[in-house]
Amino acid sequence: MTPALPRTDRGRLLLVLALATLVTLFTATVPLLRDWFDLRVYYGSIDSWVHHGGRVYDYRVPGTPYGFTYPPFAAVAMLPMALLGLHAAIAVALLLNLAALAVVLRLLAGPDWRHHGWYGWVLTACLLALFEPLRDTFSFGQVNLLLLALVLADATLLATGRGRLAGVGIGLAAAIKLTPALFIGLLLVAGRRRAAAVATAVAAGATALAAGVDPDASRFYWTEALWDTDRVGRLGYVSNQSVQGVLARLGEPDRAVWAVAVLLILGVWGLRTRRAAAAGDWTAAFALTGLAACLVSPITWVHHLVWLLPSFAVLVRAGRPRVAGALYGVLCTSVVWLWFDDASGVDGFLGSNTYAWITLGLLLWLPVGQLRPGLRTGSRSTSTTTAAPVPTAPAISPASVQTDPRSACTAAATAGGVVTAGRAGGAPSEPTASTFPADPKPQSSSERASSYTADPSPS
Repeated sequence: MTPALPRTDRGRLLLVLALATLVTLFTATVPLLRDWFDLRVYYGSIDSWVHHGGRVYDYRVPGTPYGFTYPPFAAVAMLPMALLGLHAAIAVALLLNLAALAVVLRLLAGPDWRHHGWYGWVLTACLLALFEPLRDTFSFGQVNLLLLALVLADATLLATGRGRLAGVGIGLAAAIKLTPALFIGLLLVAGRRRAAAVATAVAAGATALAAGVDPDASRFYWTEALWDTDRVGRLGYVSNQSVQGVLARLGEPDRAVWAVAVLLILGVWGLRTRRAAAAGDWTAAFALTGLAACLVSPITWVHHLVWLLPSFAVLVRAGRPRVAGALYGVLCTSVVWLWFDDASGVDGFLGSNTYAWITLGLLLWLPVGQLRPGLRTGSRSTSTTTAAPVPTAPAISPASVQTDPRSACTAAATAGGVVTAGRAGGAPSEPTASTFPADPKPQSSSERASSYTADPSPS
């Protein structure tokens, strides 16, 4: 029998303090081995470009072959870093990621966000700190959480009947990084042509602005850097949890096989997102698009899997918190790193691709279109509804309500899982690379390399 969590404010406070201490100790020892590597790529490139007359794509982190790999508009958006020192840039990046995480949780929780109280949200924060994609996003200084917040802002506009304003967030995200461009495809599949046009125009305008700021950088990126996979890292590295990564670890170099797999995935995505959009289930539609983007991108490092967060919200809303908690728990384990050295054999095929299997399974079986009759989102209806009841695992409740949550992972998923859908109120493009030379046989999260591309082999 699962022990009951404390019911009094004092007991809850003691639990929160104990859990926060453990999480702090964990996050201070394991994830920070990443040493803010990606942020150092951004900062070094901008500093060289602005202060030393260098070119954005020529900079390399000292001791590594890795440099800036995002589209030129990303460099323009990061220009304020030129006014800061490295340590100040790290502090700002932390604050921005914290703000983006708060926005993501707020958008996924919808109007019920107040119902969870301080206790629910603090527990959620502690449990989210264990989620490997989030840990790596913070400790690398990555941008994916910011992009997720931009995209979900458009999802909320569509879900609350304000679709005339939708598309700006997706357009900006696609101009900063190529992967979110698939969300423009979602808008087209869903028949939201105006929003798709807005997103395309914003992305094109941002790209043109970057070309005006630095024409040479734009020319180099679109003609050379974009196609140079050596700038990104080895496709077969265990952190690459895309379909291309699975095939690379199998030793399958044929791009035709990858192309067929991508077409099949996009076909499933198109059918399922069309159904979700037709039902007005925008949260599920955006969740499915994030899953598909992770699978079809040639490179999907572990920290890219923050795009899975909306899927957990959908699972909880559909009354499947145990499934959400189990999958979330696996994604907290860093299990794929057990095959850092050798991904051969059946165990290597299954284990080293664990996160890819979770992503694929969610794409195939994520519940969609399960809104109550008459409560289709994307309309101007003023009616509201509550989240699907979860009898087996209660939501995190305000401190004043005596609840008995059954599981920590379920609590985290529930706090982020009361979704806006159904409510009218409320590439290689990744610079992740080796930070420092890795141990020859890193086996654990504390012993393995602090990078995703240690000792890369020639592409």
